[in-house]
Amino acid sequence: MPDNATMQRILIVEESATLRYILGKTLQKQGYELISVDSFESATKTLQTNTLQLHAIMVGWPNYEHFEESKQLLVLLDREPYSEVPVVLLSNDAELDLLNWMSTRKTTALIPWENYQEVVASLQSMLNPESQEPVIEQRQVRRDVRATRVLFVDDSKSIRIYYQRLLERNNYDVVTANSVEEAYKVALEQKIDIAIVDYFMPEQNGYVLCQKLRDDPLTADIRTAVITGTYLDSVIRDCLQAGAIECMFKNEAEELFLARISGMRRFIEVQRSIEKQRENLAAILESVGEGVYGVDKDGHITFMNPAALRVLGMHDVKPLLGMSAFEVFHFKNQDAGRDQLKEAYYSGEQLKGWETQFRHQSGKEIPVDCTLYALSVNGKQEGSVIAFRDISERRMMEEKLRWQATHDHLTGLYNRRYFESFLEKEISSVSRTGIMSALVYLDLDRFKYVNDTAGHEVGDKLLIDLSQELNKHLRRHDVAARIGGDEFALILKNVDEGLAVSISDEIRTSLSNLRVHHEDKAYHVNASFGVAMMDIANITAGDVMANADIACHISKRMGRNQTHMYEKNSDERNAMGSELGWSARIREALEKDMFQLHYQPIMNMDDVDLVNLPAQDGVLWQRHINEADKVNSYEVLVRMIDENGDINYPDSFIPTAERFNMMTDIDMWVLENALQEMVATGPASKNIRLSINISGNTVDSDETLGKIKSLIEQYNISPSALTFEVTETCAIANLEQANDFINELRKIGCRFSLDDFGSGFCSFSQLKNLPTDFVKIDGQFVRSMARGATDRAIVTAMNDVAHSLGRYTVAEYVESPEIVRLLKICGVDKVQGHYISEPLTELPNHNVVKLHQKNA
Repeated sequence: MPDNATMQRILIVEESATLRYILGKTLQKQGYELISVDSFESATKTLQTNTLQLHAIMVGWPNYEHFEESKQLLVLLDREPYSEVPVVLLSNDAELDLLNWMSTRKTTALIPWENYQEVVASLQSMLNPESQEPVIEQRQVRRDVRATRVLFVDDSKSIRIYYQRLLERNNYDVVTANSVEEAYKVALEQKIDIAIVDYFMPEQNGYVLCQKLRDDPLTADIRTAVITGTYLDSVIRDCLQAGAIECMFKNEAEELFLARISGMRRFIEVQRSIEKQRENLAAILESVGEGVYGVDKDGHITFMNPAALRVLGMHDVKPLLGMSAFEVFHFKNQDAGRDQLKEAYYSGEQLKGWETQFRHQSGKEIPVDCTLYALSVNGKQEGSVIAFRDISERRMMEEKLRWQATHDHLTGLYNRRYFESFLEKEISSVSRTGIMSALVYLDLDRFKYVNDTAGHEVGDKLLIDLSQELNKHLRRHDVAARIGGDEFALILKNVDEGLAVSISDEIRTSLSNLRVHHEDKAYHVNASFGVAMMDIANITAGDVMANADIACHISKRMGRNQTHMYEKNSDERNAMGSELGWSARIREALEKDMFQLHYQPIMNMDDVDLVNLPAQDGVLWQRHINEADKVNSYEVLVRMIDENGDINYPDSFIPTAERFNMMTDIDMWVLENALQEMVATGPASKNIRLSINISGNTVDSDETLGKIKSLIEQYNISPSALTFEVTETCAIANLEQANDFINELRKIGCRFSLDDFGSGFCSFSQLKNLPTDFVKIDGQFVRSMARGATDRAIVTAMNDVAHSLGRYTVAEYVESPEIVRLLKICGVDKVQGHYISEPLTELPNHNVVKLHQKNA
């Protein structure tokens, strides 16, 4: 950094407080003097009203249709005294008009947000061009080897330009294309060594190009890699199956990206050397990171490089020479059928990206990815060269993702989605074989009391111990799942009624003896069990679960800590008194306004002073609310009041409302009453922002869009004051209609948030498909951050994914100052939870706040 850097003044224009903070921190470390503004309008006023001596201007360009202020700023930057000032634009994807504007200025750079670290190097290059040297990959380039030609394919012009410059600085010959068809034409017309293909493209996704290059003999030698902005198991699987040998990520550091390309380049250089000088093969293979070995036309080993020896757990190649590769290290699986790699030794058939198993010296199985090339001398096949790599780590990652998709994060038991799928299969099996099975539904008694009095940490420990106890008593072929907060379900195979009740009672007795100790107190819970047999003709999975649920309700009414076997005739009336009874109570609450709203504060992380974090819950919000002219944000929570005046929390009545299609009615009641209370605060309402939950059924409804617009107009509330949190996104039946619903309300100024992000694959899919503004990170990960690195890494990853797609993030279940600090490090934008403030019974009016003393 030059000595005069401390005197150089930089103007930062960025709307996002988080991104503005990141840029500021990055540039402050280099000694620059910074001026920051939070809007294009402010930037224009600053430049027009002040004659500032600016050395450079940083502009975070929006990835959405914006106001005229952005265009006005560009016009101003073309005029004196700013026309010669270096400008750095940061954007996820620049439009053609912006690129055309850049081409008219001498000192202008475009950097993708995911590579924002480049701003320092770019600034130094523009401010001090004479002192800059290109970043060169740390490798010795042999002058007698032609430059590796890379085909880079991406529909974004800015991304293509960025990677082309990076690769050319590191001695690669680069050609680019913006579509699958254009890239395929280039590959046929030019000699391409490596193809790097963006996965998500408008007309055809990148794996289509991988398949074309793999299947065409003219292009089959091209080494293909897929580059993407988001890790998805399906993306990686599609690409590898289509012939890609590497999957890269756009947010990787330059060094890692270059290292991956360098590995591919080294492999290509090895192939060239094999073709030119077979006698030099051994020396060349020493530098290859992948395992490489050769066989003759009978499959006997002719050479093996050190990397191959390491993977196979061997040390000396000499004893292996002349031995059958099949006998030495192929994994012999009698159920796998023919060994295609062994057959390719004899036939010379080219294999690319073939996955199989090798045998380690210790006897363990090693999954590998192989590429086989026939070795010809004077047109005659003399054997084959095989390159392979150990893909154990990739397989472990794939297995971990599969596990997360089917298991409960906290307890390790199966989750509800997997359980319902398994139940359907079991019912089919019972119908086909006549071998009876039973479904057991168990609901914990007094669990909420433990959570409220001892805290979520003790509650979580109790759930974990309970799950372990369940597994101890189940037989090998039985299945256990956590299907709700304090609800579990079991499938008992090959049982009659008596055995099913006996096993249930055994488990119930064991659970009643379970204790968790905390602060010299012992906590325990009992459980009510409901058992339903799968012995009714044409019964569905939903019917069996409903029967077991009814039986569980009856056991609770019998005094709790009971086991009840469902009897169709006698229990139908009881069903009316349980779930159907809840349905009637919900309908009555809607008619008589027996719901009540509470408001949980949400704080911007920028308003949190990490140096002076209080130890007590709620103090942080009290400080915030006492500051004048602060915007106050709240999530609206609904409670149902029964005939005795007691509060019923959502866990009690929402499941029934969902089953009986009453969620839309509840959503509309909440919205209208929240708007009424907002208006009742008088002048204070201008600083209030509300987040209101709406269900998947409401988003799917044809009628609710008009109702919502009508209510906003009726109460004269600014739409920008409302954020709708979309819950149970997996229940959205019509994704196209949901997009239309969200876009219509966003057009008038409303914003949307994706709730419980990270709780399953569904939320990751909807993050891409639904045009939301915020992402609320699932509280199960947030509240465990202080106890383990895994949850911290998960929250960080989810935050980065959301930010990379232009969404702000909100963390819920923030219950301690330690979690606040960790979330600040992760870069989360907003926080809520009992540490910030417990839910309030009313919105603030003239800065008077009443705390509700019960948990949310």
